[in-house]
Amino acid sequence: MLRLGTRGSRLALVQSELVADRLRRAGHEVELVPVVTAGDVRPVDTAPGEGMFVGELAAALLAGEVDLAVHSAKDLPLEQDPRLVVAAYPERADARDALVTRDGGATLGTLPAGSLIGTDSPRRAGFLLAARPDLRVGSLHGNVDTRLRRLDEGQVDALLIAAAGVERLGLAGRIDERLDVEVVAPAPGQGALAVQVRADSAAALAAVGRLDDPEVRLTVETERRLLGATGGGCRAPVGALAELREGTLHLLAAAVTPEGLDLRLVRIETSPEGAAELAWSVGRKLRPR
Repeated sequence: MLRLGTRGSRLALVQSELVADRLRRAGHEVELVPVVTAGDVRPVDTAPGEGMFVGELAAALLAGEVDLAVHSAKDLPLEQDPRLVVAAYPERADARDALVTRDGGATLGTLPAGSLIGTDSPRRAGFLLAARPDLRVGSLHGNVDTRLRRLDEGQVDALLIAAAGVERLGLAGRIDERLDVEVVAPAPGQGALAVQVRADSAAALAAVGRLDDPEVRLTVETERRLLGATGGGCRAPVGALAELREGTLHLLAAAVTPEGLDLRLVRIETSPEGAAELAWSVGRKLRPR
């Protein structure tokens, strides 16, 4: 029996079930074990900190209370306990950010000047204000369901939110516009799942390792390496998207201040073998000035 630790939010449960179903189809018995994280009990208007959604899951793994944990790859801190490893990046959904309004049919270009856009991300705020300095950004925290409810209650005029999370909840019809990655560059690893296990757990490593998608691993690790080279963490106003097309790795990277200033964007390509070196080089150039 494999014990899969999961947060209790609707999206976390959906993502955990995606992995559990794959393991069950491979012949493994899987039990979901709820784990409460600091991100789940923080006051609703408190900004999430580095690793807030993963720390307790990592602790449960190290304590032997669970055998694996499913994370949104973008939420994993860059510095990992060496006793834990990401055994699989099993899939990646749409990496882009999405615009959502109450009534639908809007685009970033058609939002009225002065509209209040809800997000808890300095990255989204920065790229949004760089593209539309006439908009306002309102700090809006909580899981996807909470943010959509607060939008519908009129607390903000629109949301910027990860398209993947909305899709996985079966709410893709709420998306008004999927934003061009050159306008709002995605968080490194956005849309991908990361399955973490103990490095000394041969059984979990073997079972979970079969779910790994080498292309997703290459692109996510390239983006995270770039983020590390900038000196920032998972909430830094840095975006990156790596894509493997016909044997060539295409990398987009961008940085901005949370106020929408000093926007820098790079598009470059290399071989998969050169991905690590390129990510480090580009990330260093995007360090805050």
